[in-house]
Amino acid sequence: MTGPLTGTGALARLALRLDRVRLTVWVLIIAIMPAGTAAQYQKLYPDEHTIQQVGGAVSNPSLVALNGPLFRASLGGLTAWKIGVTELVLVALMNLLMVVRHTRTEEETGRSELIGAGVVGRYAPLTAALLEIGLADLAIVVLTALGLVGTGLPVAGAVAMGVAIGVTGLVFAAVAAAAAQLTESARSATALAAAVLGASYLLRAVGDTGPTWLTWLSPVGWALRVRPFAGERWWALGLAVALAAVATAAAYTLAGRRDLGAGLLPQRPGPAQAAPGLRSTLALAWRLHRGILIGWVVGMALVGAVLGGAAGGIGDAVGTNQQITDLMARMGGHKGLVDAYLATAFGLTGLVAAVYTVQATLRLRAEETGGRVEPLLATRVGRIPWAASHLVFAFAGTAVLLAVAGVGGGLAYGIQSHDVGGQVSRLLAAALVQLPAAWVLAGVGVALFGLAPRLAALAWAALVACLLLLELGALLKLDQWLVDVSPFAHVPKLPGSAFTATPLLWLAAVAATLTAAGLVGLRRRDVG
Repeated sequence: MTGPLTGTGALARLALRLDRVRLTVWVLIIAIMPAGTAAQYQKLYPDEHTIQQVGGAVSNPSLVALNGPLFRASLGGLTAWKIGVTELVLVALMNLLMVVRHTRTEEETGRSELIGAGVVGRYAPLTAALLEIGLADLAIVVLTALGLVGTGLPVAGAVAMGVAIGVTGLVFAAVAAAAAQLTESARSATALAAAVLGASYLLRAVGDTGPTWLTWLSPVGWALRVRPFAGERWWALGLAVALAAVATAAAYTLAGRRDLGAGLLPQRPGPAQAAPGLRSTLALAWRLHRGILIGWVVGMALVGAVLGGAAGGIGDAVGTNQQITDLMARMGGHKGLVDAYLATAFGLTGLVAAVYTVQATLRLRAEETGGRVEPLLATRVGRIPWAASHLVFAFAGTAVLLAVAGVGGGLAYGIQSHDVGGQVSRLLAAALVQLPAAWVLAGVGVALFGLAPRLAALAWAALVACLLLLELGALLKLDQWLVDVSPFAHVPKLPGSAFTATPLLWLAAVAATLTAAGLVGLRRRDVG
């Protein structure tokens, strides 16, 4: 008889084989960043006096909303503060994407049904996916701890930081596993798990600057409360372990109660005949994109409001010390400390919006691999009109998200500063200048889809590279040519600096060129 876990080992080895490059890149990026940050901080702040001064600057509520609280002004404490939230978000994304890839995506494409026809247990695919990602998280824990110890930081704090990152990854792996049982598509499962991640970040940001009990509702907040290098609180890991165990148990329970390929959330059957509003490719694309776009609009409005609301007290934490002023300037400022914070915050917002940009662009590839394009193209629908109907939402949808974030931030900060009209216009401009840079990533996705469709997922790698260059480019003193690879490096730092249209026009031209190249490639290649 075939047991429920029969074939788990073989499937786990297959997953590791398929992901050997992708997973290695993820693990190395996440594991190397803390050690690189610590090493650079050793050069920037070589004595205790300087570190104490820096600690006074970063305790401002605005910076706490972005990076979390600084629990101790020390080299290790600064490292955990600077890179902690970024590490947690990256490891969460790695885990949820990988788990969905090896569970719901396999079912959606029909490969799970083929594998299930052999000697494979019912729970083997889910278990193999969790084993693979568990090994990756373990590697991150070990490499992170070794890297931090290698820079001379205390062993206990290094281990605590590594374990906090790894356990957070397991939490979102379990969340993604449960989401994969609830939905019928990989896209919906990813969106559901990502929504949990976004809610966790917002709860942490609001709780760290306001009602502290909100932080204790967030797995991201739990990981920060382990307090690496600041009197480690190992018991906080128990909350994350408990949630991971509950979510994993729920995933296995749900997996045993559904049919292969089906989800537990009810699907509304469509009418026998399409409504008049679905007689065009653009209307069909709107039907496919509207759910995710609406969710993103709500999320970006909240992000903008949180970031704008945190700007009110930015000046209170900075005294007359020149070193602190220089620190704030390195974080994105040109004219004023508030503008420095807002420029940095909306630079990050542009990258967040670019996640939607890449997601909406790669919907083209998802429709193709799902076999839904060929029936459309068998009618009078052309390839370019079909692709353009989806790209409308990738390009225009990103503009809507940034506009919503800018208005939300302007309202929140404007109410505090009694200048709603002025701040809404300023922060709307700060958000919208990020648009051409996000469009470049859409262009990368379209070019890959049209010219090398099997490599379309590399658009995500381009996004991650932009994030790393933004976070670590100045800190690690990377060569300017390398930093300039990111389109976001060319965006004017608004508010706080003069607006220059030239780089934005160049970015738009690059995006248009890449998009055109991808569409030409789509016309000339086989579909399917």
